[in-house]
Amino acid sequence: MSNSSVGQSAAFNPSDGNPLVHASTEAVRTEVQIQATLKQAGELGQQALGDRETDAKAEVNASESHGRKLIIQIPCFNEAASLPVAIAELPREVEGFASVEWLVIDDGSTDETVDIARRLGVDHIVQFPANRGLAQAFMAGLDECVRLGADVIVNTDADNQYCADDIPLLTTPIVDGAADMMIGARPIGNTAHFSSSKKLLQKLGSWVVRQVSNADVDDAPSGFRAFSRDTAMQLNVFNGYTYTLETIIQAGHKNLAVRSVPIRTNPDLRPSRLLKSIPSYVMRSASTIIRIFMTYRPLHFFAVPGVVMCVASLLLCARYLVFWFMGGGGGHVQSLILAAILMSGGLIGVLAGLLGDLISVNRKLMEKANRRLGILEQQLKSSVAEQDGESR
Repeated sequence: MSNSSVGQSAAFNPSDGNPLVHASTEAVRTEVQIQATLKQAGELGQQALGDRETDAKAEVNASESHGRKLIIQIPCFNEAASLPVAIAELPREVEGFASVEWLVIDDGSTDETVDIARRLGVDHIVQFPANRGLAQAFMAGLDECVRLGADVIVNTDADNQYCADDIPLLTTPIVDGAADMMIGARPIGNTAHFSSSKKLLQKLGSWVVRQVSNADVDDAPSGFRAFSRDTAMQLNVFNGYTYTLETIIQAGHKNLAVRSVPIRTNPDLRPSRLLKSIPSYVMRSASTIIRIFMTYRPLHFFAVPGVVMCVASLLLCARYLVFWFMGGGGGHVQSLILAAILMSGGLIGVLAGLLGDLISVNRKLMEKANRRLGILEQQLKSSVAEQDGESR
């Protein structure tokens, strides 16, 4: 083979001279371009799908909020001076609600509270002919809000203690289904007009309520709270002093979702009417907690001490028998008498616990029936309203 032929062979380029190799290379390039195009199309499709899902969620939220009603209730007793300040801060629009209405419960005021409420544009007013106490005014407000078709109810005070701008913090978890009752936790430690003793009592009371109700509540005495419609229909307040502690304990024993959220407060307009004196406040709060625990946990409240007394009685009887077998029982008759007293008291406690538990079961059945009756009444009311609308 000549040198010229060898040089030509070394300079030969297969991609230029072989048509099969050239076709294969073009095919690979085409496949890569196709894959890149498919990948880009897939990303665009996922983005479009995500946008559609976002739009769909927005449409669902809009449709759910359509017709949803929020009612803000304010229990009042001689609040002519502070009510205009509180009303001026209330919102007329809250996210997640189609309408926001105001309700004032007049607890037998002797000043111009009702006239001022009307002039300020309050939508609904409930009036008592005489003062019945904060607890009854609160429950009358809940009942009226349910009757008016409220989906969520916010309770606040007439002294403008709570910042109305924080109302969405209470309503949003309920609208989202994350809570049945929301309680606004005040910054007690940073509240200037709270005395050291009041701060201590607030924290102690909240701790006791947490232990009794099994609800994680940071500020149990706070009146700034929100309820779902279903929760409002399940609550009942028995004492006439205050509703704050009792409703939390009830909700905890009904396995309702009770949550707390930090809220802001406004400067003090007037001193508290509930905390007239520390001893009175402690005694009333303690009696409320004991009464509610007795109502909802009667078996534990009565039977557990009764069993302890019976066990102590048996131990004393055993002690007396030991001395009696040793020949010295005559000098230990006091133990036998005390054992008889403890056994009698223990058996009474156990029986009271059993009877209380049976009564508690009956009360729960009545509450369930009352709740169903309220639902049926609301359904009947809606049906009648629809029929009236169709007839017109």
